[in-house]
Amino acid sequence: MTNGPPLPQLGPALLRQRVLTTLRDAIICGRFRPGDRLVEEELCQQLGVSRGPVREALRQLEQEGLVLSFPYRATEVIGVSLEEVREVLIPIRLTLERFAFRHALPRLTPADVAELERLIATMAEAAGGGNLAPIVEADVRFHELVLLRSEQPHCLQIWRAISPRVRAFFYRSGPRHASLAEIADEHRELLAAMRTGDVEHTLAVLEPHILVDALLGALAKSSEG
Repeated sequence: MTNGPPLPQLGPALLRQRVLTTLRDAIICGRFRPGDRLVEEELCQQLGVSRGPVREALRQLEQEGLVLSFPYRATEVIGVSLEEVREVLIPIRLTLERFAFRHALPRLTPADVAELERLIATMAEAAGGGNLAPIVEADVRFHELVLLRSEQPHCLQIWRAISPRVRAFFYRSGPRHASLAEIADEHRELLAAMRTGDVEHTLAVLEPHILVDALLGALAKSSEG
């Protein structure tokens, strides 16, 4: 991440959140790569802030599994391995979302469905321009909306703990699709199933929708071997 203009004058809470979001996005989008060292003093200069917000952001990023701090050394960015995706993130995500979708379907309102449609439209529009970032954000928001409507707080808490690493994987796996438009198509199919109100049918569509990420990971590993 190169030096940019200092962050605007904000209250302490908003400034902490802005620093956290800036650093998190830089890691997830690949501007900071696994193994990069994040030095507090350098980040303060780049962002034009004091050490306090940067230190708090790095602590939060460590809790989210995006960085690792070493005593008397700089903090380092850590990657998301294909093994972790297949063996940890995908199984956890599938369990969470099967549970959440089962509880959310009866609670979805017309306004919720309209928002899901809007997110799919965002994916489709971004795919037309070859722009992955809005697709990833819309993808995450699509699934988080369902988790919110499930009204299962512990489920949502776990999702939010792993979602930064899920987003990081989305950025990595998105180019593995033959076309970015496929991502919008997959969500369009999932929403069509949700509209039926048939929980078992929806879960039958949801499972391969999530497991395709594991398949993409396996393909990526085979192509690297």
